[in-house]
Amino acid sequence: MGGSVEEQIAGLLHDVSHTAFSHVIDFALGNEKEDYHEKIYQKVVMGSEIPGILEKYGYHYKDILIDDPKWTLLEQPAPLLCADRVDYTLRDMYRYDQISLEEAREFLNDLIVHNGRMHLDKIVAAEWFVETYYKEVIGFFMDPLNIYGNHVLSKTLKLAMDKQILTLDDFLKTDQEVISIIKSSKDPRLENLLSQIHDHVGAKEDQTNYDIHIKNKVRLIDPPILLGEGTVMASEVSRKVKVMGENALKKSVKGIYVKVVSN
Repeated sequence: MGGSVEEQIAGLLHDVSHTAFSHVIDFALGNEKEDYHEKIYQKVVMGSEIPGILEKYGYHYKDILIDDPKWTLLEQPAPLLCADRVDYTLRDMYRYDQISLEEAREFLNDLIVHNGRMHLDKIVAAEWFVETYYKEVIGFFMDPLNIYGNHVLSKTLKLAMDKQILTLDDFLKTDQEVISIIKSSKDPRLENLLSQIHDHVGAKEDQTNYDIHIKNKVRLIDPPILLGEGTVMASEVSRKVKVMGENALKKSVKGIYVKVVSN
């Protein structure tokens, strides 16, 4: 999309500080902004081989990785389009068989750059992406079974930290390494929590008789569309996009009520 080599480097490395279990650490720490990986980004980069590799090819890591706002294709405030949101939406939804590779490629063909920012050139493309995005952040992130798994795992991680079995530095290891540390402690409370995550557990949405109520970070999307020489937000020209956004906001603010059903 015309991004410089520097912006492409920033894009490749922008999530390098994600911890084991990704955003579950935010729930364990009570971090509502879900940005722990951003808070430790500079520390992780400086403690890695990345600065040396970049220097070898004539780039300085501070010029590329520490000043994110200048990369306007990579990051934009919600509800705008950016490479980060497009990346995880298309990748995850393709991985979970919600969209085809052909659909993803067709959407990418409709992306254009205007004044350094991502736009779409068709209303129908905006409607498709908004629907796909909400399949991710509402249908998938807020799926009752995912909520249950994240809830139990975050309780496990928090307890392990409280007991000083895990440190924050341990979260820079892999998922399996973190689980191995917990299991090797032989702590009965931790073993009990981990035993609650298994193949036969079920979960359903139930606002009356619920075991868990969780509110995720509010994630909304409203792609800008280039019509003629001007930019309009998709919700201004598509009732479908407007309604999807209103419904997503309502559900995000209310949160999800989950009833656990064990088989």
